Amino acid sequence: MGYRIVVVGATGNVGREMLNILDERRFPVDEIAAVASRRSLGTEVSFGDRTLKCQDLEQFDFTGWDIALFAVGSEATKVHAPRAASAGCVVIDNSSLYRYDPDVPLVVPEVNAAAVDGYAKKNIIANPNCSTAQMVVVLKPLHDRARIKRVVVSTYQSVSGAGKEGMDELWDQTKAVYNPTQEVPPSKFQKQIAFNVIPHIDSFMDDGSTREEWKMVAETKKIMDPSIKLTATCVRVPVFVGHSEAINIEFEDFLDEDEARDILREAPGIMVIDKREAGGYATPVECVGDFATFVSRIRQDSTIENGLNLWCVSDNLRKGAALNAVQIAETLGNRVLKKG
Repeated sequence: MGYRIVVVGATGNVGREMLNILDERRFPVDEIAAVASRRSLGTEVSFGDRTLKCQDLEQFDFTGWDIALFAVGSEATKVHAPRAASAGCVVIDNSSLYRYDPDVPLVVPEVNAAAVDGYAKKNIIANPNCSTAQMVVVLKPLHDRARIKRVVVSTYQSVSGAGKEGMDELWDQTKAVYNPTQEVPPSKFQKQIAFNVIPHIDSFMDDGSTREEWKMVAETKKIMDPSIKLTATCVRVPVFVGHSEAINIEFEDFLDEDEARDILREAPGIMVIDKREAGGYATPVECVGDFATFVSRIRQDSTIENGLNLWCVSDNLRKGAALNAVQIAETLGNRVLKKG
């Protein structure tokens, strides 16, 4: 016996990935519905060897469905997630709307799977920000061994994190660079993204940080440990898919780089590619389409007593969004619903 699953936002980048991953991981599905906004009514999307026609979110009745994977913006989620939850359908939400709600668990299954048990307060589980998700998968096994005091992270985030519009803007601007008669002014991003980097993701806050940077701080504390100090600089780069992060970690106890490498090799969801030679590290191109979070450039930081540096890369549409949501659904099924 399997589950009745709804994918909300099925025509978007993340929604399509959710459908792909549900099929790839052979999630026990008895029935599946693709749902999107009214303008996508009837649009066809793929689920394995099947073709699904999108239904209208406004009219969709969630009664009798087990799990809804939401991949729409906060405004639509604010209206329809509570409607689904009150109908008895567990919502796994990819937006930022519920991440900081104390009654909604924020879950990365490799890190805090047991938090899923708290879903019943609102019948909603939150999926973290894409940049946070891949980072905490790497931090958790190291924290368990040597207790993390402080993290300094700089992100290099692909344009797919800004949706299809971001990908289109990079594509169009890149073509325009080679065609002097074309001009593609910034629209989705604040400045030209082609052949450029932009240290600005989401809105600015009073202290000078952006909301994307604040999210990494708040979410790491909620998922892992409120005592961890973290500072982030988040940068958009002209890469289509795959977020990269340069992470500096200060521990309470000494952790040798070789031991850290061994710990990460054994940790769930992580692939270590760390050879000290040209090309002996992971880049976004290699991570696209993969489930793993890749770790490279593991080395001691000699400027502090107990420090390590590392490089972390992951497919943001997968581990940063769709994959993590499906893993939450798997965890929910194994721990609570137990149908599959």
